[in-house]
Amino acid sequence: MLANVLRRNVKRAYPTCTGRCSLSTAVNQESDVVIVGGGPAGLALASALSSKVSTRDALKVVLVEAGDLGKVSQWAPPADAFSNRVSSITNASQSFLQEIGAWAHVDESRTCPIEEMQIWDGLSDARITFSTKDDGAWGMPGSGRLSQMARLTENLNLQRALLRQLRDVSAVEVLDKVKVQSIQREQREGGGWPLVHLSDGRVLRARLLVGADGFNSPVRTYADIQSYGWAYDTTAIVATLVHAPRTMFQAPNTVAYQRFLPTGPIAFLPLSPIASSMVWSTKPHVAEALLSSDPAVLTGMINAAFRLPDVSLRYLHEIIVDAANSGAPLSPQQLQQEIAWRERSHSIDSRSAYSLSADATGVPPADADTLPPLVTSIQPGTAASFPLRFNHADEYIGDGAGARTVLVGDAAHTIHPLAGQGLNMGLGDVQALFGCIQQALLTGADIGSRTALLPYARERYFENHKVMAACDKLHKLYAATSEPVVWARSVGVEVLNELDSVKAAMMLSAGSRSRLSGSQVGANLAASGLESLARSVSGIRTLTEGAANLAGSGVQRLLQLMADSQRR
Repeated sequence: MLANVLRRNVKRAYPTCTGRCSLSTAVNQESDVVIVGGGPAGLALASALSSKVSTRDALKVVLVEAGDLGKVSQWAPPADAFSNRVSSITNASQSFLQEIGAWAHVDESRTCPIEEMQIWDGLSDARITFSTKDDGAWGMPGSGRLSQMARLTENLNLQRALLRQLRDVSAVEVLDKVKVQSIQREQREGGGWPLVHLSDGRVLRARLLVGADGFNSPVRTYADIQSYGWAYDTTAIVATLVHAPRTMFQAPNTVAYQRFLPTGPIAFLPLSPIASSMVWSTKPHVAEALLSSDPAVLTGMINAAFRLPDVSLRYLHEIIVDAANSGAPLSPQQLQQEIAWRERSHSIDSRSAYSLSADATGVPPADADTLPPLVTSIQPGTAASFPLRFNHADEYIGDGAGARTVLVGDAAHTIHPLAGQGLNMGLGDVQALFGCIQQALLTGADIGSRTALLPYARERYFENHKVMAACDKLHKLYAATSEPVVWARSVGVEVLNELDSVKAAMMLSAGSRSRLSGSQVGANLAASGLESLARSVSGIRTLTEGAANLAGSGVQRLLQLMADSQRR
């Protein structure tokens, strides 16, 4: 009954044109939604639109992808081999994927829960820890304790799951190995629709054109949506790491580690008991030298990057780069000798977890849980690199000559990977856009109109900008080496680490729980705040006054110091 009503609404809102759905090059193929891009964001939107009867029966959806999606759907690696492109799927994103039926197709044996995160300053060692235990600090009614903060999975595992769901419902036409040759606007009175010309001769006439086509988005170009941003002087090295399993005296390999070095952060992300993924942001010339060296040298430097003081790491980078430029790369034996000498010069106990010669078997040292396990090798063929940049579209909805277009995922925003939020931001876009399309169908509105799409832009633009700005500022803050700046940020981190409620709020903002409406979140937090206030008015007053004084003077001093250091 509901589907029939929606179909009538669609026909009333959209006058039907002749020649519908013909595959001839002379006749346009009518489509309600054309999605350009078969990455996670594009596939997730197609899956969402096919998951509900209200959208599945009312809309004709076509997804266009230049690559071979058949390879993705047939992806079947060995159980002990992992791809080097992974994502940390937050609980909010996982909940959405479950809602649209896609998570049921994910191979969970190739995923790993993240139950704790340890992040520390590479210069001062100031550390902050986020754990599932911190989430209970809010005391949100009916929330329950989290079993995980996020779940790590290979991007191919997620893409394959989305393709399998699309195969099961057969409601979306998937055109892979087909490129977009051009996009033109139909010349028609009252404003035409986008005409997507494909390399196989087809022309898709789109009521709504969705750009999920990455940083160099043809859809964004067609819509004449400008973007702003910059390239970081940083390259990310990714690899799949092999290491010994945690001992019976330690927690399982479900802890993510990240150390902020002046050249960029290095992150260790668990995939299985004996494998983890790495993302190391560093200077381009250092990345090039490391990747051109013997894999054992890269392995040794990964272990050193989590353990040695920055002064020694900078020296090791210099000799590796010099050796690579001279045509005689540093050997693993030479690197081992250099590291051993550096450990002795820093008085690092050989029995400590900070020593690369520490025994990984038997009873672990007392500080073993503060560091990731020692890497023994790198999975062959997984070490790679890519440049990092910041980019944000001026708007997410096309207007004027670019009307009936909308951007999601990397087509709308590109972010530094230090917080692992890129894919989650894209899935958040998809969820919001899916909701707008559903609402438009229910009210008989035009799904391609600016009025119908405006709630999506309002919901997502500022939310994405907050995350992007925070990551950008963190990157720049931890690149500073001025002693006063290091002191100020270290004090801030150590104070923050003692405030469980603030950490819980940060986890909530990062997607530790399903995305709630603003009113729901506000009501829950207000109730929690009033209860806490009633329990300890005097304690909260003291804490508030102290925090306000510390924040006011500390932030002001930090900004002044950063400005002074830049002038110098």
